[in-house]
Parts: sequence; C-alpha cells; structure tokens
Amino acid sequence: MIRRSRRAVPAILVAVLLLALCVAVAVSLVQRLMGAHEYLSYDTVATELYETRWNDLSVLIVGVVAVVLGVVLLAAAMWPGRLVVLPISDSDKMSAGVSRAGLRTALRATAGTVQGIDKPRIQLRGNMITVFGESRRRNTDGIAEEVCATLTRRVQEIGPPVRRVRARLRPSKTTELE
Repeated sequence: MIRRSRRAVPAILVAVLLLALCVAVAVSLVQRLMGAHEYLSYDTVATELYETRWNDLSVLIVGVVAVVLGVVLLAAAMWPGRLVVLPISDSDKMSAGVSRAGLRTALRATAGTVQGIDKPRIQLRGNMITVFGESRRRNTDGIAEEVCATLTRRVQEIGPPVRRVRARLRPSKTTELE
C-alpha cells in the first residue's frame, strides 16, 4: 500500500535534453537539404569527429561527464520518493492508507476546532506534523499546547505513524482584547 511519488524531474531533464539534440539535428538537416546557410554544419561536425582519437583529453572529459550524469540519473530514479499514501496500520492482515492531502485536510479541520486558532496550515514532513496558525487573542499561552494535544489525539485515531506534533502561532493583525 505504500505508494511513492513518480520521478518526474529526472525524466523531464532527460526528455528536454534529447528533444534539444533532436531539434538541432533536424534543423541542420533541413538547412542542408534546402541549401541554406547551416547553423550547425554537418561537414564541420563530421570532420571534427573523424579527427578525434580515443586517447584525446576531450573524449575522456565527455566520457567522465556522461558516466557521472548517468550515475546521478540512476541514483535519482532509485532514490525512494515521498510517500503519496501514508500507511494507517502496520498489520499484515489489513492494508489501508490515507493520502497526504486527505490527512492535511482532516488535521486542518481538527485544528480549526480549537478555540483561539484561526487559519491553521498543516505541514507534513517525515514523521512530524507542524501546524502554523494565527490567533486573534493577545495572550496565546496554552493554545499551541492544546492544538498539539488535539492533533495528537486525532492522529492516533486516524492511525498513521507520527513522531511529533508541533504548533507555531502568531498573533493576527486584528487581535482581541483579553
């Protein structure tokens, strides 16, 4: 049930690089067929490639860059991504999960029930939940602790493993007198 995000960034980089290379070759061939001045001359490229030897420094540099780029792309593809679906239970009998957006929505609604907090925002990072919010009260003592306790109870009801819940409050621009 543990779904991970797709590796879109390395795939997009490789696709854009290959597309640019294909466009350069196509433009060069069209210019050559039409007899126009070539932006990238086929004869110049072919001459340079024929004159290049395997023991030249440029071949070594291009080879090392290609190997390093390949290893970086391979590592990026194999590195585990962020969980898209957070597991609710670790039981072998039952497999269930909740999406990150669904968990954030549920926790934002729960944080909104605490008196004194307005506009709660939820941030999920690893095993930690952070709540950012505003309070119209001048005296915010105890509100952050109450939010943490409320969210900890809610997380235990939902079930995903969370290590810690933090709350950060700031007074809103229009504060009530207390």
